Amino acid sequence: MKADWEIARDAEPQMKTAWELGEALGLERHEILPHGHFLAKLDYRKILERLKDRPQGHYIDVTAITPTPLGEGKSTTTVGLIQGLGRLGKRVTGAIRQPSMGPIFNIKGSAAGGGYAQCVPLTEFSLGLTGDFDAIITAHNLGMVALTSRMQHEFNYGDQTLADKQLKRLNIDPRNLATGWVIDLCAQSLREIVMGLGGKMDGFLTQSGFQIAVSSELMAILSVASDLADLRQRVSRMILAYDTSGKPVTTADLEVDGAMTALLVKALNPNLMQTLEGQPVLVHAGPFANIALGQSSILADRLGLKLADYHVTESGFGADIGFEKFWNLKCRFSGLRPSCAVIVATVRALKMHGGGPAVTPGKALDSAYTHSAPELVEKGLPNLLAHLETVRLSGVPAVVCLNHFVSDSAEEVAVVRQAVEAAGARFAVSRHWELGGAGAEELAQVVLEACEDASQFEFLYPETLPLNQKIEAIATKVYGARGVQFLPTAQAQLKKIEADPVLSLYGTCMAKTHLSLSDNPALKGRPRDWELTVRELRVYQGAGFVVPVAGDIKLMPGTASDPAYRRIDVDTETGQVIGLF
Repeated sequence: MKADWEIARDAEPQMKTAWELGEALGLERHEILPHGHFLAKLDYRKILERLKDRPQGHYIDVTAITPTPLGEGKSTTTVGLIQGLGRLGKRVTGAIRQPSMGPIFNIKGSAAGGGYAQCVPLTEFSLGLTGDFDAIITAHNLGMVALTSRMQHEFNYGDQTLADKQLKRLNIDPRNLATGWVIDLCAQSLREIVMGLGGKMDGFLTQSGFQIAVSSELMAILSVASDLADLRQRVSRMILAYDTSGKPVTTADLEVDGAMTALLVKALNPNLMQTLEGQPVLVHAGPFANIALGQSSILADRLGLKLADYHVTESGFGADIGFEKFWNLKCRFSGLRPSCAVIVATVRALKMHGGGPAVTPGKALDSAYTHSAPELVEKGLPNLLAHLETVRLSGVPAVVCLNHFVSDSAEEVAVVRQAVEAAGARFAVSRHWELGGAGAEELAQVVLEACEDASQFEFLYPETLPLNQKIEAIATKVYGARGVQFLPTAQAQLKKIEADPVLSLYGTCMAKTHLSLSDNPALKGRPRDWELTVRELRVYQGAGFVVPVAGDIKLMPGTASDPAYRRIDVDTETGQVIGLF
């Protein structure tokens, strides 16, 4: 079979223009903001105002089981489902997240889907799209420039310089910065840095570091903002540091919030793309639900629900992380309620959870994963059933989709089907990677049936529940932990947060490994009798939630020894980028 980039390249002559996509959606020309022939931004304000009285379509979330490090095709399944619904004659839209260039150039590749279930054009999608990430990076780092500049003037030049500029002293504590700088690459050497080396003119000497761009609070704000006014208010509340008395220093205190918002105005409009089969896909906000919110934006979902009868959105990684945040954060912010949730599983991941050999990026899979081993699949089923229980806990009807690989045997598929149906859930096998929408018709039909089931949606915890109990509820009811341990730093932060009547009402956005239900990536399957360890709590005041950092999770991933950038190049005759996957 052809490589993903070859399939995407071959599809270009048949792609709809941005104008044709918009016309098929019933958009008016002034609502479409083209970026070349095949990409556009959509003016969400004009569209939502015009369609405010139109009923909403069915809302479908796609999540997954705990993946191998290679990923199990959740984005591929999302696109395949959109194509499958399209083949059944349904008016359908999708919303997926823009990929980070960190994994694109590292080990995981793009997030456009794969095979014959892709979002196109692949090159533009993978390499910057319409500049949303650039806007977030620049806006975030502008905030850091304002912070470090004020520190330099306060510490190196004194009050007279501040008085000359009519600035009040903020008394920033250089040992208590709330965030660092961001870059959209996997760069472990930038996790911890010392800046301000040199003389007085070179800044203030202090310790800092970099996070990957998608973990910036601004990405979360883009995901949950309801309009420009809401975005502006959220940016102004963003905490960059604390003063010597422990009081937050916000972007508004630094008078940089307006300039940061100015950089984000265009990024607030969702991007319009298409599947290989021509269905419209809205691309907005970013991935990494293990260290960020990891959801496509609320604005993209609101547009899709007004423009179609069925709207498919995507949540990052497994149901323990992505769906839990969709359920308890995104749906709480948006007021939207899902009709159905699809849990993506693969025989490969089930074998790994059943005790199969390690799956390592860049290395050939062990023969256990390419030859039939139903008994290994059966041993891995508890992981799948744990994620099914999580979705059911929300009251949302669930469909388990087996993303079929060509090496899967009929016996292995039967083991999964039997277990899912015995648990009382709907099940479908989908071959979208190999066959496109035609291979996803079974999945699409089962999803249509599930959307007619009664949803009993209910949040896991009330807003008024104390923060430590919110964390404990997620740990015990979703992850399967016996309890939560707060390390000394987290204990002190927890006490301070719970003393604040506003912060104590915030939601909880866990930062935890995606490679295990636990906080230890080495524990596969369904770990029992373990304790979640919270080492620190970060306050995302603008986004409206607290981020408990559990285990040894890093906010800046590292680059592998065999990164994908070694295989990405350009055809100098045509200008075609090759090697993307």
